Amino acid sequence: MSNSSAGTSSKPKAASSQPSETSSKRKRGVFQKELQHMMYGFGDDPNPLPESVALMDDIVVEYVTELVHKAQDIGSQRGKLSVEDFLYLIRKDMPKLKRCTELLSMNEELKQARKLFEADEEKLRKVFEVDESAEG
Repeated sequence: MSNSSAGTSSKPKAASSQPSETSSKRKRGVFQKELQHMMYGFGDDPNPLPESVALMDDIVVEYVTELVHKAQDIGSQRGKLSVEDFLYLIRKDMPKLKRCTELLSMNEELKQARKLFEADEEKLRKVFEVDESAEG
């Protein structure tokens, strides 16, 4: 029985040491400005301590990296990674799931609006080309 508890206590140590190794390989402070704004929005100082921002950056990158690895594991069963893999992973966290589905639907609306705008722009361009050739 003590072996199983010893085995579980050694696993978190290995997992916690791995993100620090990967975080040393990546560029630091990639999300610095965004995190500063978010921290201020949640009640921190307008210019938070660099150590606080660096800690938040490490936490965010570790979370996203872990989420992507889990999604890759799920997607590898089908042979490809998809949005549904991420939605499956956050299915039990309702606020995240609702926000993600909201952002995905807004993204689709924006795609459709861009498509309509480009089509309308193309029609206008053709009309102006016809008008210019008729005048000339």
